[in-house]
Amino acid sequence: MEKSVLLKKISIFIIALIGFFTTIKLAVIYYNAVFNPYALPSFCSVSELIDCDGVAKTPESQFFGVPLALWGMFFYFFVIVLLLADKLKNIKLFKFLEVFKNPLDYIALLGVFSFIISMILLCVSLFEIHKICILCAFTYVLNLLIGLISIDYKNGGLMKALKQSFTDFKDAIANRAYLAAFLIVVFLGVSGLAYTDATEVLAPQAKYHKEMGKYLYAKKNKYAVSGNILGDKDAKTIIYIYTDYNCPFCGAFDIMAHKAVKELKGYKVVHKNLPLDTECNIYLKQPFHEGSCTLAKYAMAAEMQGKFWDIDAKFFEIHPKTEEEILRIAKDLKLDTEKLRADANSREVYDKLVKEIDEAYKSGVNATPTMVINGKVMVGISPYPEFKKDIINASKLSEKSQDKQDKVNE
Repeated sequence: MEKSVLLKKISIFIIALIGFFTTIKLAVIYYNAVFNPYALPSFCSVSELIDCDGVAKTPESQFFGVPLALWGMFFYFFVIVLLLADKLKNIKLFKFLEVFKNPLDYIALLGVFSFIISMILLCVSLFEIHKICILCAFTYVLNLLIGLISIDYKNGGLMKALKQSFTDFKDAIANRAYLAAFLIVVFLGVSGLAYTDATEVLAPQAKYHKEMGKYLYAKKNKYAVSGNILGDKDAKTIIYIYTDYNCPFCGAFDIMAHKAVKELKGYKVVHKNLPLDTECNIYLKQPFHEGSCTLAKYAMAAEMQGKFWDIDAKFFEIHPKTEEEILRIAKDLKLDTEKLRADANSREVYDKLVKEIDEAYKSGVNATPTMVINGKVMVGISPYPEFKKDIINASKLSEKSQDKQDKVNE
């Protein structure tokens, strides 16, 4: 073996080994971020931008239901196997490795391809997730080095590697035994990916986002009602929901509440305004959801005309930014816009809004969206099946408590 080729193989082996152990660490970070609620933040979660844990929790951290860390681990392991193919093929169990006649050509193609994928992932991190995993970025550099080092620049470069790999593959599948083995491996691989993609057993965060996406990205609340009453008028169980019209999750939460009371009997939803806006919320120390107070006042004014839920749905659907946009919505809903404007800017509505905010904070509610059932406070949003289950369980707990109290009174 030429000295230059040996040096290449040693360099690639060291880089691949570093990459393999790096992806093991990434797999551990992924497991802790996704499956271990008691895990402490990893060393590479240091800010809003540089946050390995945050990246791991996104649906983009997997492909076909398999964590990218495992894909990377397989890549580096395969590179190491290719480098050792000449030695391993002499062992009976690994005789099939003889089909890899030109390891550096395959490695060159894999390295360049993996680097292209890496750049796509980097763009996703920067422009979609807005978070960077520094360990992932480190592997991107390793992928580039593997590709650059393994290319035979003197004898055709990457095109030579492509042609040689294709020729070797064609020669390999000419052997029926290897063709059968190849087809079996492909079948098992595709079947495995179909399973992980369908069940998302290794990527529950993707399943969560897929379920939540039905509501987060809904253009319209198809369960919306007209008037001031949502659910059974004489319901025994009241679901109090606290929302902010500029809260990114409150729209989805609102749709779920509408759907739940449509499917469940004996429940009614009562809306409470909790705008996280310093214009009317004295509990905030700095501006947050600016304009939320105005929207809340107009929603309360619409309630005075019997169309609270009508305008509520439109606010979450359209997200108006100005009073003119709000009035256009009101006009489409056949509201008396002059009265609506007067009521929304009245002292009566303002005092009522401030009172709702005060009562919310005094009862321990200081974030949106929040749901309160019989005194049980549930903050945040969860996929609809869990949301619905929370409602049922909270009402059952209340019924048990009431039964116990009735027995004591007897």
